[in-house]
Amino acid sequence: MVLTEFSMFPTDKGESVSTYVAPILDVIDRSGITYQLTPMGTILEGSWEEVMAVISGCFEKMTSQSNRISSSIKIDYRRGEESRMKSKTDKVEKILKRKLKTI
Repeated sequence: MVLTEFSMFPTDKGESVSTYVAPILDVIDRSGITYQLTPMGTILEGSWEEVMAVISGCFEKMTSQSNRISSSIKIDYRRGEESRMKSKTDKVEKILKRKLKTI
C-alpha cells in the first residue's frame, strides 16, 4: 500500500491556476481511489499500480491544456493492505493525547 502526496499545475497559465487544476481533481474523484484534497496538493492511497494510473491520468489531462507543467510527488510505501491515511494521524493524536487540526 502506498500513500502518495502530489501536486500538479501548469506553469504557463498565469498566477491563478484553479481552472486548470479542477479537471485533474475530477480525474482523481472519478477514479474511485481513496484520496484527500489539501490546499497544497492531494494525498492518494492505494496500490502502486492504482496510484500511478491516477497520476498518469492527471498528467494526460494536464498536457491537453498546458505546454508546461510542474509536479511534485512524494511516496511512502509500507507492505500490507491496511489503510494508513487516517491511522497515521490517529497515532500521533494518541501520543499527544489530543485531537489535531487535519482540515
